[in-house]
Amino acid sequence: MVSIAQHRVDELLQKVKTKRIAVIGDVMIDRYIWGNVNRISPEAPVPIVEVESESSRLGGAANVANNIVSLGGSTQLIGIVGNDFSGKEFRSILEEQNSSSDGIITDSSRPTTVKTRVIAHHQHVVRIDSEEKKDIGQDIQKKIFSALEKNIDSIDGIIIEDYNKGVVVKDLIHAIIDLANRKKKIITIDPKLNNFFEYKNVTVFKPNKKETEEALGKKIKNDADVIAAGKILIEKLNAENILLTRSEKGMSLFEKSGTVSHIPTNARNVADVSGAGDTVIATLTAMLAAGATIGEAALLANYAGGIVCGEVGIITIDPAILRSNIFEQ
Repeated sequence: MVSIAQHRVDELLQKVKTKRIAVIGDVMIDRYIWGNVNRISPEAPVPIVEVESESSRLGGAANVANNIVSLGGSTQLIGIVGNDFSGKEFRSILEEQNSSSDGIITDSSRPTTVKTRVIAHHQHVVRIDSEEKKDIGQDIQKKIFSALEKNIDSIDGIIIEDYNKGVVVKDLIHAIIDLANRKKKIITIDPKLNNFFEYKNVTVFKPNKKETEEALGKKIKNDADVIAAGKILIEKLNAENILLTRSEKGMSLFEKSGTVSHIPTNARNVADVSGAGDTVIATLTAMLAAGATIGEAALLANYAGGIVCGEVGIITIDPAILRSNIFEQ
C-alpha cells in the first residue's frame, strides 16, 4: 500500500511552483448549457430544457494545462484550433486566464473542437460534439513539433493528451518521445485506442480499464486480469511505468522493476467523471517533475481524480483541497 507523509506533500506542492510542463494534444472548448426540465416535448418523447445560463471553458489538453496551473506550476500548451468563432473564443479564454497562446496553431482546414453539454438538475441530458477527426497534415505536425523543440530546455516534463481527434498522429508521437528521451525529460501519456501501441519508451503510460480492454481484445474482470494486462503493456511498450485507472476500483501501478501496487479509490461521491482523467495525468506529471516517486505521484493523482469526480462539470484541482482530502478525512 502506497502512503505519503504530510510534510512530503507540502514539499512537493512547493516544488511544483518552479516546474514547467508542456501539454500537447487535442485542445477543445467545453461549452455548458445549464437549465431545468419541467415537461416532455409534445413533438417527441424528449425533455424540454429551459435554459438558465451558458458558459464556456477550456477542455481536453487545455484542461490538463489548467490543472497544472491550478497546482501552482506553469505550462506550455500546444495544440490546434480552427479559423472560426470557436477558435477565436479559445484564444480569448486563454487571454482572460493570462495564459500564453504561443503554442496554439490555427488550422483552417478543420473546425475547433467543441463539446456542448446540456445539464439539467445537475445531470447530463445530452452532449453535442462539433469536431473533425482526420489526421493533421505534415505542415501542422512540423509546427507542433517546432513549438515544443524550441522550448525543450525550459521544460521539466511533457504530457501527450490524446483524444483521437487527429492531432496526435504516429510520426508526431515518435518524434516527441524521441526528443523527450534525448533531452532526458519526463514524458507521460494519456492515450486513446487509435495510437495505443505507438507510445513506446515513455515514463508513464496511463490508460483506463476500457481502453486497455479494447487494445488487448480481452475483458478485465478481476485483479488477476489486471495484473496480466499490466505486464503485457509493460512488455509491449517498454514503459518505465504503467498506471491503469480502474474507476471505482482505483488504480493499479506497474513498474518496470516488477513492482505492482493497487491504490483504492478515494472518491467520496461521483457526480461527474468529466475531466477526471485530465486531472490525474496533470497531477501525476507535476508531482514527478517536483521529484515525487512514481508511487507518491500516483497516490496524489488518485486523490486529485477522486475530488473532481465529486463535482458536476469540468473543474481543476486546488492544492489546498487536495491536501485537506488526504490528511483531514
